[in-house]
Amino acid sequence: MKYFYAYLVLISFVSIFVCCYDKFAAKHMKRHRTREATLLLLSALGGSVAMFVTMQLIRHKTKHAKFMVGIPLIILLQIALIAWILLA
Repeated sequence: MKYFYAYLVLISFVSIFVCCYDKFAAKHMKRHRTREATLLLLSALGGSVAMFVTMQLIRHKTKHAKFMVGIPLIILLQIALIAWILLA
């Protein structure tokens, strides 16, 4: 179980870093942006809560329905999966 928690911490930090980098790139570099699919993949791999909170704090991708609906949906699916595993 400790490996699971370590993984969640790691993927959360990666998600935060990538989201912040993309916001920086959007404001300053105008290129070398992170693909939206990558941001969503990081969320699906376990960084969804960190990604969503970071997006709200730095106001990044908050006008995109794909993220404002998609990431909370991913969170709900992850909660359902964890509940199913624990109750099975």
